[in-house]
Amino acid sequence: MILDSFPNSDEPISALGFDYGTQRIGVAFGQSLTGTAQAVCVLKARDGIPDWTQIEALIGEWKPSLFVVGIPYNLDGSESELMVRAIKFANRLNGRFHKPSYGMDERLSSVEAAEQVLEENRGAKKRAAIDDIAAQIILENWFSELAASKNLSSARS
Repeated sequence: MILDSFPNSDEPISALGFDYGTQRIGVAFGQSLTGTAQAVCVLKARDGIPDWTQIEALIGEWKPSLFVVGIPYNLDGSESELMVRAIKFANRLNGRFHKPSYGMDERLSSVEAAEQVLEENRGAKKRAAIDDIAAQIILENWFSELAASKNLSSARS
């Protein structure tokens, strides 16, 4: 039960990235030309099911060419129950909105996001939603790996 990692195209890409969770889903937008992403919002989910009209509105606003969903492997690399649900979410995005969905290993992205928020808040222990920042990190990591894979394939040519 695996999603493809990257598209086979050299065209510039715009993407919505998702940090999937059963209560919240972080969303970020980015583009391959700069390899950067920005946190957009955190959507509420009910047992992992989002309000699909909110996602439809985000697609209308940001006009992504594809989706990248963080895949939550266990730290040892094994599959988790949440991983299966995240892949199902990615497949539903594809089925509902007819855009390809790709997966990105998201291990430790939430830890990195929490550290970033803590640093930005100068160590304040204020509880902030970090899911959109985790989505940003997932998407930027995906763009970085996409660029590396293209450099590797062009070096072989």
